[in-house]
Parts: sequence; structure tokens; C-alpha cells
Amino acid sequence: MNYSKIAFTDAVKGFQERYGSRASYGRMEEHKYTEGLTESEVEFIAHQDNFYMATNSESGFPYIQFRGGPKGFLKVLDHETLGFIDFGGNKQYISVGNLATNNKVSLFLLDQAAKARLKIFAEASVVSMEDNPELFDKLDLDDYKFKPERIILLKVKAYDWNCPQHITPRYTLEEIQDEFMAQHEYIDKLRKENAALKAQLAQ
Repeated sequence: MNYSKIAFTDAVKGFQERYGSRASYGRMEEHKYTEGLTESEVEFIAHQDNFYMATNSESGFPYIQFRGGPKGFLKVLDHETLGFIDFGGNKQYISVGNLATNNKVSLFLLDQAAKARLKIFAEASVVSMEDNPELFDKLDLDDYKFKPERIILLKVKAYDWNCPQHITPRYTLEEIQDEFMAQHEYIDKLRKENAALKAQLAQ
């Protein structure tokens, strides 16, 4: 689970040397090691309603696909395995086609409200739903009205958190509504307390 050992190729190290960051990243490369996902990653993943997945094509170009769904649709099956149901889309099948020749993927999870981003290296496998009904039940999403086509399992090889620098905070409609509802309830409470005080003074 040493992200830097995978990410820091010789070319990357060359730029780190040139711009003065190689020494600190070298220490990270030697010492930063985590045995599987911790509770911090598990909780973060459980609250995400989208992520980006990069695959590698036979043409040599990477392909990045947006994946979205209800919160928690990307599920942690154990501390080294993620899984999700692949739903029908535009039927280009670029991602699953790429996985047929190269199973290495990179995931990017971004929570703009929290200014947090998690990067994951993984090896993916495409799994039949019909042959794995128990696994499908674990990953199934209640009341999500899209046609499931397959299961994708992700064996986590390494991960790393990015710094929050340059992330512009943005909030979903649900988050905004929740905040307004909390304020509305607080104001309503103050109004009731104020009315009760006025009634006492009037007696």
C-alpha cells in the first residue's frame, strides 16, 4: 500500500529532483506504508455519490469515465477490496473493453464541500452478476432505477490523499437544503421561545 512507489517513476523522480522536492518524497517513498484501507478511507468512500475511473486503452491513450449513483454505491467489501454494479449507459463499453487487455485502474474521489480528494490505484476484474448472486446482493442498490449489467471488483494496491489546495468548495442541492432546513428549525425554535417569553411577560 505504498502509493509513491507506484506513482514515482524515474521520469517523475527526475522532475522532483529538478524542482527540489525529491528528498522529502524520497523519505515518503521509503517509509509511508499502510496495510489496507483505514476507517478514514472507508467512511469517506461510503459518503461519495460519484468518482472518476481511469483505464488504459490498447491505443496508448488513457480513458477517464465518470461514475455516479446514490451515496455509497461504491462499496468497501473488505479493507483491500471495493466493488460496484456497472449500470447500462451509452453502450460504448470503453472502460470494460480496456479492462479486457489491462486491468490496472486509477480512481479519483473528490468531495468538494469537504475539500478532500482520495486517489486509489487498483486492479479491476469484471464479474458476472448471474454467476455471483450473493456478491450482487451485497452491492445491490435499493430503488435505483437503472439496469445492472455487470459487477466490477477493485483490488486496492495503493492509495493517497491529496492536499486541499486549489479545491473550490461546492455543495450539492441536498447539502444546501439540509443546511437551510437546520437554520429554519433553529429560527422556528427561537420564535417559539420568544412567543413563550412574551406570553409570560403579558401575564
